[in-house]
Amino acid sequence: MKTYFWVMTPQRYERLSRVLDQRQPDLTIVLENVFDPHNVSAVMRTCDAVGIQEIYILNDRIPPHKKWGYRSSSTAAEWLTIHQFTDAEDCFKKVKEKYEKVFASHLTEKATDLYKVDFTQSIALVFGNETFGISDGIKNFIDGYFTIPQVGIIKSLNISVACAVTLYEAFRQKNTNEHYHKAKISPEIREALEEKWKMPKKKF
Repeated sequence: MKTYFWVMTPQRYERLSRVLDQRQPDLTIVLENVFDPHNVSAVMRTCDAVGIQEIYILNDRIPPHKKWGYRSSSTAAEWLTIHQFTDAEDCFKKVKEKYEKVFASHLTEKATDLYKVDFTQSIALVFGNETFGISDGIKNFIDGYFTIPQVGIIKSLNISVACAVTLYEAFRQKNTNEHYHKAKISPEIREALEEKWKMPKKKF
């Protein structure tokens, strides 16, 4: 199987620079004990698409993932900053150092309709295990809950689909409020990412 590599042409540099200018440091995803690596990878692909740079992966009830689903991620992991944790307290301590609010996708009477959540604020969004959702053990770290409106018999979506629906509502709100119109990441982080992204990678 052949591997194709790319070189940093002026056109590619311009593209990478444009992507960096639209990264959103006030929005992130936390995945708690998501079992299927293809679901994780699909979430990564959506994160990259809407300008999320950092993603947090907590596996304290299942083994840590050794690799992601290549086909479902389309190498998105290469462009993201991925933080992996095996302890919930450590994970959410780091999350709360950078994000003002933590909201979880969870079916409960206390949950807010997705379309009433303010995604223009600094916010981390938590999605739980495919079967059990978020665990009781992390609820003390959560500031609020949201649900995606549905009118069918089945009251849940595949996690990667739920994440995509949620992130594109966040994208809509942030785009309407011109969050993508000016660079938001710090010069230091931008410089570090730029150096990392210049390294040879598979063709994209």
